[in-house]
Amino acid sequence: MGESILAGMLTSMLRKAAMAHGKTKKTKPRKGERHPEVYYFPPSIVVIRFPSSSRSRKGVEFEPSTRKTRFLLLGFVIDLGVSSQVDSPEVQYLNYLNSQQFVNYTEASLHHPMAGCVYLGASQVEGRHVVQEETENLFSGVVEMLAVDLGVRFSNLTTAEEVSLCDIEEQLKGLHNKILNWESEKSLISDLVRDVDVIRELSEVLGLLQSSSENEKHNELLTFAQNILQMGMVRLEDEFVELLDQCYQPLEPGNISFHSAEDDSMDFSSSSFGEESVDGAPCRDAVREADKVRIAPIQHGLISNIVSIANLMFRSNYDKECCQAYVISRKCALEECLSVLQIERLNIEDVLKMEWEILSSMIKKLIPALCTFIWVCVARERQLCDLVFEQHPSSVGESCFLDITKSSVLQLLSIVMAIAISPTTPEMLFQTLNTYEALKDLLVDMEQFFPEDKGSNVLTECSEVSARLEESVRRTLEEFKYKIRSNISSTAFARGDIHHLTKYVMNYIKALSAYSETLNLILEDPHENDHSLSGDGEQTSSPLAWHLKIVTAILEENIDRKSRLYQDDSLKNIFIMNNVCYMVDKVKGSELRSFLGDEWIRAHIGKFRMHAWNYERNAWSSVISFLREEGICKHNSSTPILSVLKDRFKGFNLAFEEVYKAQTSWIIPNKKLREDLKISLSAQLIQPYRMFAGRYATHLDNDRHRERYLKYTSNDLEEFLLDLFEGSPKSLQSRRK
Repeated sequence: MGESILAGMLTSMLRKAAMAHGKTKKTKPRKGERHPEVYYFPPSIVVIRFPSSSRSRKGVEFEPSTRKTRFLLLGFVIDLGVSSQVDSPEVQYLNYLNSQQFVNYTEASLHHPMAGCVYLGASQVEGRHVVQEETENLFSGVVEMLAVDLGVRFSNLTTAEEVSLCDIEEQLKGLHNKILNWESEKSLISDLVRDVDVIRELSEVLGLLQSSSENEKHNELLTFAQNILQMGMVRLEDEFVELLDQCYQPLEPGNISFHSAEDDSMDFSSSSFGEESVDGAPCRDAVREADKVRIAPIQHGLISNIVSIANLMFRSNYDKECCQAYVISRKCALEECLSVLQIERLNIEDVLKMEWEILSSMIKKLIPALCTFIWVCVARERQLCDLVFEQHPSSVGESCFLDITKSSVLQLLSIVMAIAISPTTPEMLFQTLNTYEALKDLLVDMEQFFPEDKGSNVLTECSEVSARLEESVRRTLEEFKYKIRSNISSTAFARGDIHHLTKYVMNYIKALSAYSETLNLILEDPHENDHSLSGDGEQTSSPLAWHLKIVTAILEENIDRKSRLYQDDSLKNIFIMNNVCYMVDKVKGSELRSFLGDEWIRAHIGKFRMHAWNYERNAWSSVISFLREEGICKHNSSTPILSVLKDRFKGFNLAFEEVYKAQTSWIIPNKKLREDLKISLSAQLIQPYRMFAGRYATHLDNDRHRERYLKYTSNDLEEFLLDLFEGSPKSLQSRRK
């Protein structure tokens, strides 16, 4: 737009302002008076230099205004000359602006170079009557002075407004053709933004110059400009949405690099203790420490274009349309993330109706998906909002961000709430703990994304869900204790083996120890300053240790109760020995040791050793009794009674064969315990038999049925002992055949 047109516009504005004050003086300067110099600088800057020789206007009253003037919004800067009088209207006006904090000037600003082209930006002018309405309290001296100066300098522009309308019309037609023929594949976004911005400025200038409703051409041109502006905004909005869709790399399953919790975690999904659990701790770290997906950064060109479009739409009073388009676009992107992460939209009723196997599978997928959704999807929406709406009030970005993310986050929290209020079962405890810890880890990020002071209730909901999960953990642990206590068997456990209940419980509490930090917070009772003493007299060091000792005590009670189902006391001892030894091994080889303590370990080692000694006494005392010396020889004679000797050998053979047949079917899974017990049996049996047979075997040399009594050598017996406790029943008769 040319210098003359803009100068004419400004002249017209100032004349109208002077008329609003009742000033109708001629535009010619007074004799001998130097006129102020007016300079124009882009963007939207007008610099007025009052000459030092200009006379002050006496008697001008100045009444401060409480309203900002549109002169200032247009970018006026008043530069005083060095010799300006203190009581001049120029000084009064500058002091007024400064007192209202409209202008902050320094000495350096007085000597700013004055050069450049004439340009007027009307981006902050709102309507044709603004100058008239909001310059009422400006003293008339400055207004008249500006009007006089501009009138003299541009006295040949009596048809400025008419010229400007023709020029504007020509420009609008050219811009209209550009908008109609604009193609995103062949043109730059920046060109479209620039063209629409020019349309906006021309439209606002037309609004400023609208003098009366009788000027039909002006009104038609204003309507035409507004229509073109709307057309341009529609085209910009389409490009805005297209750019938003391209700004981030789509989230794809291949980009997600966390471990499979379903493959690595321990399976506690059996609904009863009748099935043996997998021996191993759950790999919950793979769930909690899922790798964050690395998303490619936004391309600089994309974000620059997005921001420029958003800023232009806001300047053009299309802020609602901009925010609406932004929210719809990014909300669709967020929904796509949920779909890629395989998160279904479920309500609480849907979750509560799920069978355990389906619910467990859903939770295993939900936890890493929830982490990725917050750490990646929500985080990048926060980042994008901050970038796009950086130049606007913070409430704009906050509002858009909440509109985009809040419903999805609350939907996920409702699923977690359903997990928390589901019926408690022991197998669900680990999924609940994983969910709780994941939620706690995410809370730090969510506090940044959804601050309570912004009106979001996401953190409140998150806290309520966490509290429900804590309650669920406590209820589940009590349910676990109850199930151990109430587990009843009607028959003795085969072969004296380690009971499934023992394996389940010990693996269960071993897995619990990995959650010690979390459980100590959840189980901690602030009203209890001192926990109970354990059975071995050792003070428990944490709430979890106290609960674990209770669990092991309940388990031992149940084992003792199950052992009473055995008719054979020896097998009863084997059963208790196996189960207590298993408990000790689990404690010694895991973090359970730090909770139950070495004193607990020593006490239980003593317990299973006592049962091993009781086994030897109950199982082999009858066999060894046939090897005693008493009653073999007559009184005061060293010659054995043959009938008694034969009965002793025969009785030994039968007793050994019976024990052998029974105890080869028994089992001691712990290899060291099994070997130690065989060594102990060998020491108690082989050496006495070797001595007994060596002393009395010769007395049967002349007996034709000698092999009936001396059926086994000591080497045979030693070999037979190796077959014990392997869980495979054998018979000596079948071996001899």
